[in-house]
Amino acid sequence: MSLHPTLQPYADAWTHSIEAITELVQPLVEAEWNRRTPCPGWSVRDVVSHVLGLDSEMLGDPRPIHTLPRDLFHVTNDHQRYMEMQVDVRRHHTAPEMTSELEYMIIRRNRQLRNESRDPGTKVRGPLGTELTLEEAMRRHAFDVWAHEQDLRATLGRPGNLDSPGAHVARDVLLAELPGVVAERAQAPRSSAVVFDVHGPVEFLRTIRVDIQGRGTLETAPALGPAATLTLDWETYVRLACGRVTPAAAADRIKTEGDQDLTTAILRNFTVTQ
Repeated sequence: MSLHPTLQPYADAWTHSIEAITELVQPLVEAEWNRRTPCPGWSVRDVVSHVLGLDSEMLGDPRPIHTLPRDLFHVTNDHQRYMEMQVDVRRHHTAPEMTSELEYMIIRRNRQLRNESRDPGTKVRGPLGTELTLEEAMRRHAFDVWAHEQDLRATLGRPGNLDSPGAHVARDVLLAELPGVVAERAQAPRSSAVVFDVHGPVEFLRTIRVDIQGRGTLETAPALGPAATLTLDWETYVRLACGRVTPAAAADRIKTEGDQDLTTAILRNFTVTQ
């Protein structure tokens, strides 16, 4: 294996999630592929198509030449239009076509990972012509595929893997977004602290400190006398951060203390996926 050691956890997380997705969808009958998922406007087929599209991007495949219909009301920005292309082009694919493509994609991606010898800092193509490092691309990809595994599990009533390798990648990806949520989007007071106490399969206690300039930093040390504390379970944290549930719908699973205006603003701005 020539994969750089810092990339290995992301390859392992992707492998675990993609195998779980294959296991989930393999036995589905045609009608079950049309079941609605927590992703707005997307069925089971659409979520799997999206994952296939993400993996084809990682392989460097050319994007499909396709014109989107005008009546896709869940598509509201350029990023969503970009992602929808890989989804809409497969909307009429049958269950056998979907599972065959998934199996072939996994073979190709496994071969790519076996032969991957690039440095983690190598620049690669990202969505909408952006550039990012190979490490960031693999990290984001492991997170995305795990999150969509969870979407499929929620739809099919097959909960699990909330503590898998992908879950730990997701924790780090989502925690990296917290300072921006608290300090910039929720406008927490300067020289204040907000504590997040998350329990369940993945547990952590983190503090976001906002300095005198209004910049937020993530810390593992607990804060004395924080402006606000939010306590919730890991699954709810993920579903809120990924925009799969509203704060109002999850209110019974969230405990807040301290400045209520601040906790409301944080929860209102908690979704970090596009």
